[in-house]
Amino acid sequence: MRFIVIGITDHPAPFFPPEVKSIISQGRVFSGGKRHHEIVAPILPEGAEWIDITVPLDAVFERYREVEATEQTTPLLQEGLGEVIIVFASGDPLFFGFANTIRSRMPEAEVIVYPAFNSLQMLAHRLLMPYHDMRIVSLTGRPWHEFDRALIERAPKIGILTDREHTPAAIAQRMLDYGFTYYNIYIGEHLGNPSQERVTTLSLEEAVNKDFSLPNCVIVATDAHDAKPFGIADTAFALLDGREKMITKMPIRLLTLQALDLPRRHVLWDIGACTGSISIEARLQFPHLQVVAFEIRPECEAIIQENARRFGTPGITLRIGDFRSVDCGSGIVPSPPDAIFIGGHGGHLQEIMAKALRYLAPGGVIVMNSVKAPRVTTDSHRLWDEACRELGLRQEPPMHLQINDYHPITILKCRK
Repeated sequence: MRFIVIGITDHPAPFFPPEVKSIISQGRVFSGGKRHHEIVAPILPEGAEWIDITVPLDAVFERYREVEATEQTTPLLQEGLGEVIIVFASGDPLFFGFANTIRSRMPEAEVIVYPAFNSLQMLAHRLLMPYHDMRIVSLTGRPWHEFDRALIERAPKIGILTDREHTPAAIAQRMLDYGFTYYNIYIGEHLGNPSQERVTTLSLEEAVNKDFSLPNCVIVATDAHDAKPFGIADTAFALLDGREKMITKMPIRLLTLQALDLPRRHVLWDIGACTGSISIEARLQFPHLQVVAFEIRPECEAIIQENARRFGTPGITLRIGDFRSVDCGSGIVPSPPDAIFIGGHGGHLQEIMAKALRYLAPGGVIVMNSVKAPRVTTDSHRLWDEACRELGLRQEPPMHLQINDYHPITILKCRK
């Protein structure tokens, strides 16, 4: 079976080269979105069958397979290459487009693509903005994660595909909330349609109070950047009741991230997050990570959110409640954790580790810092050893440290 996927813009009278015109004139079965059908309906051959691309896509691909099972003769079919479905898609069908969907769902099918300019290319053209260095993010039906990552990594130019939830105003508000105030925002509406096309340049503050018609896309760009710190100063964090000892000190924090082996990990759970210092440092240094922070004290929710905004680390998922009873289902993040840090256990370490172990991906690691202090009655190192033995976890050699006059700390690590 063959799919010929033809890219179009929003222009009501699209231009096609002779080769594409010939393909359309010989087609029998066509497909695309309702908007695409409105644009190309006048040029489809008489008696053409149209399959709307709507969700759920399972029904759409079932119709494609029904077409494959028919034996109607068309000039394209006579070429001996199987039944052909001609699909119209927006812009470049390989740019977050429907050609990728076909290849993933029907890998045995042949796919031929005739691209048009995608919307971000057209917006850059209208702005006379070079786009070879632009970071591309799709928020169309997707979460914020990759956009947040681009911001944390200080990408100077980000092209964004939007949807009804991730609007230009919502994008601008998120950037302002997390301190990325030095970008300008460029919005393109109905690009390619000469009667409706509009390109607007605004500050983020101006954009949050405006509505923009769909379809639209966005570029945010800046020439100025603040430097991303390597290690956040302890005094910069908002604290729980002003208690400085409740925060993992910066040198210990960085060594803890090293023990978690975060460059190779995908999902970090921070259990007993308190002020969020580990979660925030991890998100800042390794923006590819999905980070989930668990904390039992309700008053810490506002503190973690304040610190996340203060240090420009959007995207941390927060769960308030006792970890032993909180819901840790698949809805938290798309995949299970492969790194877990235990920052607090309240004497229930083995229960916490047993539950964490049920979710930890194969080959994942658990790390905890044990403090040796005169007033600490619970021997957390002993509890750790007992839990690892009971749960069959393989320990790695501990790391013993002391920073200035603070109590000695041992970084403990085990593997599943």
